[in-house]
Amino acid sequence: MRFPLKLNVSMTTYLAKMAWQKQEHFPLVLMLEPLHKCNLACKGCGRIHEYADCMDKMLSVDECLAEARKCGAPVVSVSGGEPLLHPSIDEIVKGLLDMGRHVYLCTNGLKLSEYVERNKPHPHLYLNVHLDGMAERHDVLANRPGVFRAATDAIWMAKKKGFSVTTNTTVFKSTRIDELRSLFAHLASLKVDGFLVSPGYQYNGLSKEDFLSRQEVHAKFEEVNGLTEQYRFFSTPLYLDFLRGKKQYKCAPWGTVTRNPQGWKAPCYLITDAHYDDYDTFMHSVDWDYYSSGEDPRCSQCMMHSGFEPAVVLALKGNWKDIWTMFKWNIH
Repeated sequence: MRFPLKLNVSMTTYLAKMAWQKQEHFPLVLMLEPLHKCNLACKGCGRIHEYADCMDKMLSVDECLAEARKCGAPVVSVSGGEPLLHPSIDEIVKGLLDMGRHVYLCTNGLKLSEYVERNKPHPHLYLNVHLDGMAERHDVLANRPGVFRAATDAIWMAKKKGFSVTTNTTVFKSTRIDELRSLFAHLASLKVDGFLVSPGYQYNGLSKEDFLSRQEVHAKFEEVNGLTEQYRFFSTPLYLDFLRGKKQYKCAPWGTVTRNPQGWKAPCYLITDAHYDDYDTFMHSVDWDYYSSGEDPRCSQCMMHSGFEPAVVLALKGNWKDIWTMFKWNIH
């Protein structure tokens, strides 16, 4: 099974509860950013520009756990910034796991070996390492030599100790499919559990030089799709079909909500129109229908997994063909 049985049960139970309560807008994933600070300045990252004036701020352990409890999403993606720079990251992760959450601890890998050495695996914990290519390309995108080696050495250590590990790869205009094939082959040799992929496109004032338009995403991911039979992808087949232009979905920006030291980030992971201190105020203040419609010009090229993977899940209701596709994919 691609995802653990407990995660499938947790998500199914949660969706049933939301349906019974007649909730229209609710998160499936909490993107928890305990801090903005990072030890890299990657070329494709908007966070280091957006939060340049508050890099010293961070959430406390109690704040992280209280907000996760209030949000209620069964999956928590702990990111940043670089979350492993938080002095209490072990306590945050442990608290979320004790709460019964399924945790993806997202990292660039530079401090991952230290985390692995002092912690034990947990069935609800995935270590999610960001890698955008083999050593030469990844280190250029990360603006620092040796990042790929440090990350893959840490992955090897984590797998040897029994941790579940996934990787996340952003596909840019200049990304070559043969290099992705080499990357996934190398990571598969390290026994990585699965791969997540997402298109890189222009946002928040970043240079358009290496970012993809929607049409370019369709073409690029038509090529990427050829790798799905060879390697174990965790990006769902319906989302990948969407990236190929074979399926259409409306964004579900409420499906992945972001909490960082500035507050609840509205409306979504990429666009910041406001920050809210209170979760309920946040959920009831954002015009979700407007952002879901794609009418905002900032949404025109977006195919981000944080909005569209939840849209895939929410669109399954009553669609037995797609449910069967997801079932077969999950048990493979």
